[in-house]
Amino acid sequence: MANIGFISLGCAKNQVDCERMMYRVQEAGHTVKSDVVGSDVVVINTCGFIDSAKSEAIDYILQTAALKAEGLVGKILVTGCLSQRYQGDILKEMPEVDGILGTGSYTEIVPAIEKLLNGEQVVDFGSIDAPEVETGRIMTTAGHYAFIKIAEGCDNHCSYCVIPSLRGKYRSRQMDDVLYEARMLADSGVKELIVVAQDTSRYGTDLPGHKRLLPELLRKLCEIDNLHWIRVHYVYPDEIDDEFIQVMASEPKIVKYLDIPIQHCNDGILKAMNRRDTKAELLELFAKLRSRIPGLVLRTSLITGLPGEGEAELEELCVFLRETRIERAGVFPFSPEEGTRAAQMDHVDAEEARRRAELVVDVQSDIIDDYNASLLGTEREVLCEGFDGQAQMCFGRSYAESPDIDGRIWFDADREVEPGTFVTVRLTGVMDGELTGELAEE
Repeated sequence: MANIGFISLGCAKNQVDCERMMYRVQEAGHTVKSDVVGSDVVVINTCGFIDSAKSEAIDYILQTAALKAEGLVGKILVTGCLSQRYQGDILKEMPEVDGILGTGSYTEIVPAIEKLLNGEQVVDFGSIDAPEVETGRIMTTAGHYAFIKIAEGCDNHCSYCVIPSLRGKYRSRQMDDVLYEARMLADSGVKELIVVAQDTSRYGTDLPGHKRLLPELLRKLCEIDNLHWIRVHYVYPDEIDDEFIQVMASEPKIVKYLDIPIQHCNDGILKAMNRRDTKAELLELFAKLRSRIPGLVLRTSLITGLPGEGEAELEELCVFLRETRIERAGVFPFSPEEGTRAAQMDHVDAEEARRRAELVVDVQSDIIDDYNASLLGTEREVLCEGFDGQAQMCFGRSYAESPDIDGRIWFDADREVEPGTFVTVRLTGVMDGELTGELAEE
């Protein structure tokens, strides 16, 4: 039996994949280490979506290779999207790597490790369209929240995106399997469940009946005892219907927070990206969501410098943001990815795309500042996540903040607050763009 270290990079969906691999390794009798130093095998689960993610993955591989050269780790196994995307190059360009697994071969993690320990090289690329294989997980998030992946792959084929070629066609998990996992997570102490997939809104459309099953799934998740918050990410705008809105509005456990990636608002750019929305439809959707779900907080992702974007289209995006008042936005400069149609189209250079992203971030910052100011003097339910000794304050999140991407709420408390506890915080100020407050009397 060996010591196995894991490094997980990229999105929450990748993190779930890594947690499943860790479970398989532990189930086989190996020891999963929290620190890679001293590992007989280090598994680096990579992202290969855009240039910045690729660079991060390569940096981690090289850092681990340096530990290997010092005799501090043994073999290096690279898994995930970078492996899938550059399967012919990794071993050639980085001879320190001992094996690679594609995204269709996560279930082969234990045989791969055992081959490496026997001195064999591993190159394994299974079908990226194979059905999901159910297994357990070793949680790597804080114990009070967890991601639950309800589907794999994507059928959207946006012109700028390589995900379908890395993750395969859309495959929903069986609802009973999702609900079983959710119950296990709740029984283990998870209080906030975050529903993820490349596109959660299409859940069920590939199963017999071809129905949108996300509303039904959400209702059943709300029936699980001990779950306090259910948060939904990556809901595509063209799949949001009245049934989904009704569930969002009526179920108290579902936090009034939606992550809806739109990428842009200009009709020509949306069409070139192979998106199915128009600006008018987006405006109508956001107005309907605001009217039907009081207190709704919206998050989106935006790309600047896309093919077809000039100064007029950039200004149109900024005006759209000011009009819709989307509270949260991740803004990214366009990355022309090899193998995508958008990479072959005319687009601005990387520096100009970054400049435009900074301009959109400035607009978004003003919106966030106004939103924070509107909350001062109100009280919010906050999930406490810890205590910062330097700041001498507790910190946590309300329904309006998703972990790792939306910041924190800082608050003074006259008593010790256990992480994972829900408390009421009176919001009194802002610090570096994040809300501050004090524990309200109960």
